[in-house]
Amino acid sequence: MMLTESLRDPFAHLFADSDQIEVKSAAGAAFRQRRTTADRVRAALMGLTGGFGTLLSHEEKAWASITFSGTRHEVVLEFCGIDAVTGGEALIERLPDHEFAIPGQLVADATVTKVDHRFGAMERLEVTAVLLLLDEG
Repeated sequence: MMLTESLRDPFAHLFADSDQIEVKSAAGAAFRQRRTTADRVRAALMGLTGGFGTLLSHEEKAWASITFSGTRHEVVLEFCGIDAVTGGEALIERLPDHEFAIPGQLVADATVTKVDHRFGAMERLEVTAVLLLLDEG
């Protein structure tokens, strides 16, 4: 007998009972969708509001200069009701000095460019925030 020969049947697994075969696949596991930079920006802004607010729009535009490249994000959030408006006011207060932790990105500038605050039976606040992100690396 040669050392490379085996007395074991190499095709035995094809004819074995399927109950004896261990399958390691992710068929039953839920796949997690990869988060984009825009998703991370929205999540960071919602974190500053305490989870209040509704996303009305989000525009992302690529930009580049001689030395830097990145993206500009314009996010419009709406806050309806007294508790939500308080969250919106927290966003306005904390946004300019907030240290963002977005992987692969450096937030160069974060400003509130527009605020529409309406009083009445249903208090409403609409905030437009602009973030300028630089690609790290």
